[in-house]
Amino acid sequence: MILSNLTSPIMGLVDTAVLGHLDATYYLAGASVSALFITQLYWLCGFLRMTSTGLSAQAKGQQDSLKATQTLVQGIVLSLLIAAVILASQSLWLELVLVLANAQQQVAEVIRDYFSMRIWGAPAALTNLVLIGWLIGQQRAKTVLWIQVVGNLINALLSVSLVVFWQLDVSGVALATVIAEYSITGLSLWSIRKLLPAYSIDSQWFKFTQLRQLLALNGHSFVRNITLQLCLAFLVFQGMRFGATSAAVNAILLQFFSLIALGLDGVAYSAEALVGEQQGKKSAWGIASVTSQSLLWSLGFAFSYSLIFYVYGDGIVALLTTHADLQMAASDYLPIIALLPLFAHWCFLLDGVFIGLTRARAMQNSMLISALLVYVPLWFLFRSMGNQGLWLALLGFLLARGISLGVYFIYLYRIKRLVV
Repeated sequence: MILSNLTSPIMGLVDTAVLGHLDATYYLAGASVSALFITQLYWLCGFLRMTSTGLSAQAKGQQDSLKATQTLVQGIVLSLLIAAVILASQSLWLELVLVLANAQQQVAEVIRDYFSMRIWGAPAALTNLVLIGWLIGQQRAKTVLWIQVVGNLINALLSVSLVVFWQLDVSGVALATVIAEYSITGLSLWSIRKLLPAYSIDSQWFKFTQLRQLLALNGHSFVRNITLQLCLAFLVFQGMRFGATSAAVNAILLQFFSLIALGLDGVAYSAEALVGEQQGKKSAWGIASVTSQSLLWSLGFAFSYSLIFYVYGDGIVALLTTHADLQMAASDYLPIIALLPLFAHWCFLLDGVFIGLTRARAMQNSMLISALLVYVPLWFLFRSMGNQGLWLALLGFLLARGISLGVYFIYLYRIKRLVV
């Protein structure tokens, strides 16, 4: 799962490299803004993957292939309905990104061209969240890895071909990504068909009583996702108020955050599948055992990250920027970055545990409590420190999420309500 996560940024890197070699910089600027907006739009639908993983893993633990099939079909139908809404309202989304970008005419045209092509990948992109989540729940990590690798290769080859040989510029890059997304859908469905017996789709699966759990899980997960997104957006936009240097430093530091997330989420995804399996088996001891082992792996990775950042932090910053003033400014934040994995790994891992338990409400409540009662108060406490105060508040926010989930997990175990 860690290797699979590391393939995720490759699509963006390839697109950036291709656009960066075109004859004008506004191509890269416009496409980057448009791609970021679409990525965040899809990210808000990340609840599709979370619920699919948890329910799939529990079905595996119960050895209930019919339930596994029902989970998959319901998730795919829901993803397609959401994608249909996005496509039907695409003109509104386009206007929103243009307003937010407030770009010059040339950049705005690029945003429009990229968005108008890329948005047609929504059905595949959202369906992939369900398919990949379902495969993770079935502990098919190698399958997920190879699907991601092949999808990225298709994207890379098509990006180069459509731009260099067919002269499609931004539209070619967007089209390559759309084709890659549909290719991942096809590969996932091909892999899944071997894992499921030939059940016919039952209309009863789509009655409200059957969908109630799925909709509740998705609703709580959506609130969690949007709260986290608002907290990170606050850091970015508040950092801009401190000037261009602070904004640029935050962009660099968020790359460290992404590196941490790639590794620690790999462990969390594994925990989702294994905890969900034990939940399906109704084994509280098994859940506690998997959680303890996963915490050890997560802590090991966190210490490794912290050591690397402490020793090589300045070198990593130098790879990300050649500007001496930014390097000097970023070096002041390296102690915070070195602490970040140790503070964050608890919430990453326990998120995975609670996804496996399909207790999305607990994740939602933890996120809301940590944001409103920890992140915001800490920001006011440290705001005299400027941009560094933002990052100290983020450390507290991440730690509070881990502590709140950990305390609730222990509470559920002690009162023997961990298994439902």
